[in-house]
Amino acid sequence: MIWNDLIAEMAAIGSAGSSNAPLTGIEYDSRRVRPGAVFVAMKGGSTDGNRYVEKALVAGALGVITDSAQAFDRLTVYEPGLPILHVEHGRRALAEASAAFFRHPERALASTGITGTNGKTTTAFLIEALLNAAARTTVLIGTIESHVAGEVRPSIHTTPESRDVFELMAEGKSQGASELITEVSSHALDQGRMIGIPFDVAVFTNLTRDHLDYHQTMENYFAAKRLLFDGTVYPAPRVAVLNAHDPRSEALAAAARKAGAEVRTYGIEKGDWRASSFHLTPSGATIELETPAGAACLSSRLAGEVNLLNLLAAFTAAHARGVAFSHLAAAVPTLRPVPGRFQPIAAGQPFTVIVDYAHTDDALRNLTALARQMTAGARVITLFGCGGDRDRTKRPKMGQAAGEGSDFVVATSDNPRSEDPAAILSEIEPGLQSTGVPYTVEVDRAAAIRLALEAAQPGDVVLLAGKGHEKEQILAGRTVPFDDAEIALSILRELGYGGGQ
Repeated sequence: MIWNDLIAEMAAIGSAGSSNAPLTGIEYDSRRVRPGAVFVAMKGGSTDGNRYVEKALVAGALGVITDSAQAFDRLTVYEPGLPILHVEHGRRALAEASAAFFRHPERALASTGITGTNGKTTTAFLIEALLNAAARTTVLIGTIESHVAGEVRPSIHTTPESRDVFELMAEGKSQGASELITEVSSHALDQGRMIGIPFDVAVFTNLTRDHLDYHQTMENYFAAKRLLFDGTVYPAPRVAVLNAHDPRSEALAAAARKAGAEVRTYGIEKGDWRASSFHLTPSGATIELETPAGAACLSSRLAGEVNLLNLLAAFTAAHARGVAFSHLAAAVPTLRPVPGRFQPIAAGQPFTVIVDYAHTDDALRNLTALARQMTAGARVITLFGCGGDRDRTKRPKMGQAAGEGSDFVVATSDNPRSEDPAAILSEIEPGLQSTGVPYTVEVDRAAAIRLALEAAQPGDVVLLAGKGHEKEQILAGRTVPFDDAEIALSILRELGYGGGQ
């Protein structure tokens, strides 16, 4: 592909220069530019890529696409002959350029997007597993990791920039993939990072308080989620799969139908695709499933009502993608829990230890409620913290949620980032104090995990909440290795429990 072929597929305000040299890549980060690449300079939330045009040119950029009139004018004067394209919307241009350069993999892969405050990762993993069980090759993009035709890749963001999505899709296409499953964050929707991906199926899990440091209000937060369904910025999905228990689903259903989408709702004893009854066990659940496509009794290895909802969402979405009801029902017993999502840690101890990603007050309530179902009169011990440089208003709410659902709480650091960990804990404490629950505060997370495990008695459930699958802890000015599961297992062995997972 050459420059003129690329820009022929793009909307532009102005252009200058030309080149017949083959393009080697599309980049939005000047540090990744290699000779022959096109640099897309776009305004972002925290920085402006137009500040790095010169660095990209020094690195060998063949041409520049910019959303800055000033940058365009400057380059036409000081870089005569340089291929330049002036666009109105930088992220839209990045998507258009990436789709063209990677030869439109979005036309070969049917896309399923999952959005919501909680449950995105588990639902995405379950959808992928159900599609794999139907012999479909997939690309998965998510918080924990990405998968390309079965190969595991590390993830940096819940939803990457469109350029990276198109590259992963193109790699998947080359290996026979026919499906994309991706978590879709509210930030990504608001910023236009999903432009160019036509979602066939869109899933809404729930909306609870989170990310108000970015969105400011719950209405803004919901408006970002709605973009996946209403057809105003992104094409409306063919099928919208909505949680019947969430009060926001009614508005989403109306918007989706107005945009031409089919709406399917799921839930427990409500919704079109529903568990009419169920029985939870410590190791999973049995479910009586009733749907417009058929009914079945299912056995699942996923524990708790929250995972039951995630499973219903995934089942409904996979069926919308054309997998037969009978194939889905046969695959459910083979589904396994997702790393860092209600992940048991076993070292032969006489109490249960669970690592979970719960990092909102709603997620903590769900987590402690599930643990309470497992205790049979014993105690729930919850360890949690709140991230720094994020929504401060949820800190006392999380303290209250942990206190109301637990018998003993250990408040500690999560990812404090640039904030003082002790200051974060001081904002959590009022919520804990309001519940009257016994609690302790320990800034050092490893020491706090030890306190929680040492406090456990036979039959108790210890919840290590907040970081889940994460392998690092982000502190002021540095990032250190930190894995809740590994640290808990190590401490359990130090306490004399010799078994292993």
